[in-house]
Amino acid sequence: MTDLLFLGIDGGGTKCRARLRDAKGTLLGEGTGGPSNLRLDPELVWNSLLTACREALAQAGLQESDLERIHAGMGAAGAGQTSAVERLLSHAHPFASFEIETDAHTAWLGAFNGGDGAILIVGTGSCGYGGTSGQCHYVGGWGYEISDEGSGASIGRELLRRCIWAYDGRTASTPLSEAVLAEFKNDLEILVDWVGRARPADYGRYAPLVLQHAERRDPLGIAIIEDAAAGLSAIGMRLLDLGAPAICLFGGLSAPLRPWLSPPVQRTIAEPMADALDGAILLARMALRERRP
Repeated sequence: MTDLLFLGIDGGGTKCRARLRDAKGTLLGEGTGGPSNLRLDPELVWNSLLTACREALAQAGLQESDLERIHAGMGAAGAGQTSAVERLLSHAHPFASFEIETDAHTAWLGAFNGGDGAILIVGTGSCGYGGTSGQCHYVGGWGYEISDEGSGASIGRELLRRCIWAYDGRTASTPLSEAVLAEFKNDLEILVDWVGRARPADYGRYAPLVLQHAERRDPLGIAIIEDAAAGLSAIGMRLLDLGAPAICLFGGLSAPLRPWLSPPVQRTIAEPMADALDGAILLARMALRERRP
């Protein structure tokens, strides 16, 4: 066991990260690559994944041929879609073993070392995951079109919707609505054309602006952030109802939205034991233990 190497991979829609440790847990190297959501083209995902792995190997003073003695675990956006995982695995991997789970699962493994608890991911999207006795459940996370309450994408989408209300005179204008409408030259046709091309990250870039105006007591900003926090709090309460004793927050919007969450959820927030990369390494370790007699 002492000569084994373990690689943790965190694959997201924007970038891929990799971390290499030896059997004792010593950090050997880390690397980054490009987009690696499993819903993307498999060739692109493998290229991003291997770019991150090669950088981690280089930091460790190892060669690409050493990949064949590495046990890898990957937590990836899009891994909840079976067809996406099958597409990726249709390409042969270079590792001694390779395990794939959702990014939520590896974040949970890292946060609680596989023990009882739940996580609430708040970034461009949102998702709750966790439980007790290894019985984990997803809450939300079905895409910003119909789910992902409290996420950056949903905040941006709601902002534009309410700016249209202000434009129509259905609600009062505020500095926030005026600033956003000015971006589109106060022309709703331009806004609607933009919406036709927009992706979740495009909506998500408005979240910091909404938070800034909420802190300045802009009525529109406050209303949107309160609604977002209520949606996240509902996810958190469901996770607690499922038996989770604590919740760890992840994602770029988790810190600024934390003060807006309901008191029952805030009281259960705990610091994670480790991150998603170490959770992916634990996934690889657990799979190896299960395979060994």
